[in-house]
Amino acid sequence: MKEDFLHYIWRFKKFDFNSLQTSRGENLTIENVGSYLENAGPDFFNGQITIGGQKWAGNIELHLKSSDWYLHHHEQDVAYENVILHVVWEHDVDVFRKNNVEIPVLVLKQYVSQGFIDNFQKLTAPKSWIYCENQIQKIDEFTYSNWLERLFIERLERKQKPIDELFLKLNKDWEAVLFCLLAKNFGLNTNGMAFLDMAENIPFSIVRKEAADVLNLEALFFGFCGLLDIEKEDLYYKELQNRFGYLVLKHQLDFKRTVPLQFFKLRPDNFPNIRLSQFAQVFSKNHHLFSNCIAVKSMQEVVKIFDVAVSEYWKTHYTFDKESPRQMKKLSVKFIELVMINTIIPMQFAYFKSRDEEVQERLMAMMHEIKPESNAIIDKFKHLGLSVTNAFETQSLLQLKNEYCNMKKCLSCSIGIHLLNSTKEIKND
Repeated sequence: MKEDFLHYIWRFKKFDFNSLQTSRGENLTIENVGSYLENAGPDFFNGQITIGGQKWAGNIELHLKSSDWYLHHHEQDVAYENVILHVVWEHDVDVFRKNNVEIPVLVLKQYVSQGFIDNFQKLTAPKSWIYCENQIQKIDEFTYSNWLERLFIERLERKQKPIDELFLKLNKDWEAVLFCLLAKNFGLNTNGMAFLDMAENIPFSIVRKEAADVLNLEALFFGFCGLLDIEKEDLYYKELQNRFGYLVLKHQLDFKRTVPLQFFKLRPDNFPNIRLSQFAQVFSKNHHLFSNCIAVKSMQEVVKIFDVAVSEYWKTHYTFDKESPRQMKKLSVKFIELVMINTIIPMQFAYFKSRDEEVQERLMAMMHEIKPESNAIIDKFKHLGLSVTNAFETQSLLQLKNEYCNMKKCLSCSIGIHLLNSTKEIKND
């Protein structure tokens, strides 16, 4: 038995209200279970009960064992002086206030159906991956689809927080925010933080001014990422070095490089110099990038915006000085889908929310257009029998696993609650 289960039973009245008695055999009526408090102090505020014909109003405290009152030192805390009822699973010791008046006790275990307890124990029994792995595929479509929508919005709200922080940090310039978010996206997991570090060091006003010449953007991006620090004979490299030095003087740029780039174990198409060249092309070819990204309503529109390749030099190179067979090295649809999932959708959510505009339905519709992501978590859900057909579902399932399953928050999860309530419940009049 867990205390959060006890809280759930009390909060949602999952026990038999009829013929309640205190541990002393006094008749007890629950008028109001109280308001659940998650801060310090008693668990439920402003409850109302009647004991032996006497009405009481005050706070209600829950514990697995009544002796936990002393284990948690509540007898020394004035916040617990107004507790009118001690609700426990097991009663092993009487509890008294400072004035030696005994606090009434309700032993809840006597009034909860065994089927409800069995369901909880079945749900929380040790499993190899998640608690409900043997039952999740049996959830009805209505419960499942509605919970996925809530999970998707929660995931967007989680992604919104760093966007809002960046917005304030960058003097409320949404274009600069998009620049930083895209930079992190282009760096992928391996170089995302290094690219973000680069983007935060370059004032976006300079990117706007220099965007007409893509080589100037490449010089800025390569220089700030530390790719122009040594001497090379390559003419293109020397050109970038010279431009970078000129741009630093022209704009009086100052920076501290804190995150090094990584090449180790990367596929050549994901080398940071290739991604930086593509990144420069995006801003050179899209003079209204922010307004275009905010306005898109389909995956097809996003593909058009990010239909770019590398600059001429990188079509025949993966690294400086060493030629390779000519390839356009365009952004793949799969990569653009990642941009859509990790940048465009969260950016739209944060932007329109700042303007008090609701776009959740539109964002979910766009996510349904995108193919499902493939990773270890999604593969495991598929193995458990779930059908995963688009990115809306994969994003929602990632939220489910990371924020509920990993945290063992079954009693806050619609799937867990549905499984818990799957047997015939007690009706409270």
